Amino acid sequence: MHTITLRQLHYAQTIAEEGHFGRAAQRCHVTQPALSQQIRLLEDRCQTQIFDRLGKTVTLTPFGRELLVHAGRVLSAAVDLETFADMAAGQPARPLRFGLIPTVAPYLLPEILPALTDGLNDIRFSISEGKTERLLTALSEGDLDIALIATETDRSNLISTALFADPFVLATRHGTELPDPVSLANLPRDKFLLLEEGHCLRDQMVDACALKPDMQGRTFAATSLTTILELVANGYGVTLLPTISLRREEHNKRIQFHTLGAPGAARILRLVWRANSPYEALYRSIAEILTKVGQASLRTDLQPV
Repeated sequence: MHTITLRQLHYAQTIAEEGHFGRAAQRCHVTQPALSQQIRLLEDRCQTQIFDRLGKTVTLTPFGRELLVHAGRVLSAAVDLETFADMAAGQPARPLRFGLIPTVAPYLLPEILPALTDGLNDIRFSISEGKTERLLTALSEGDLDIALIATETDRSNLISTALFADPFVLATRHGTELPDPVSLANLPRDKFLLLEEGHCLRDQMVDACALKPDMQGRTFAATSLTTILELVANGYGVTLLPTISLRREEHNKRIQFHTLGAPGAARILRLVWRANSPYEALYRSIAEILTKVGQASLRTDLQPV
């Protein structure tokens, strides 16, 4: 009878998260046939199906759900064991797995990576991007070491530290006449363009602009800020942008940026890691570097007044 391996459990966990064998294989950096073979071996060992294959979608069977509960504990323990082994060297022997949300990564990574390399030249980094919930789950399950997010977390197994405030500005079509600073309370709510569900920036905009539930449903939900800005440039609505995005986005002459009047709106960027990590001192050093880089990237002329 086959022995259950950590690789099989990791593959099963990834398939459950993606709901798709192909996407899971991409995340695990293996071919789909190789991943499928390992899952077949795992199902043979369990003598029952773990997944229901429903066309192009995949769902856990009742047994599979119970198996994944146990698998999560095993994989977490395996990460703890690796971390303990790394402690002999005083720092991780492997690349530090660093996740960032999509509304931060394209704007800060070009500045963050050189700063981290200069400040911590003995540490290697493996970078990934994902929505907040995925990053927090990956941290909890040991698939990530640290994550840069823009919300607080109430998960008891995670620790976070605030980095810096990232104020919002209003983006409109070029030529839009608005008195600066703009009062959010005076803007038409049905003109706001939002990111799709799952982006914390969407939730922050909903709160800042006091959008009603029925109004949220009538707004266009985009997968990226780039898509939203194209719609803004063509006059389909307005949106809020984080200040860290301006260095990249301000070249677009079809868009006009406006300051927000007090109290304005902002998000707080945070670095998160697992509680009781032996590398907490290292993570706090990384947080200091991120704070310095992030604050230097802010435009002081386009912030709430």
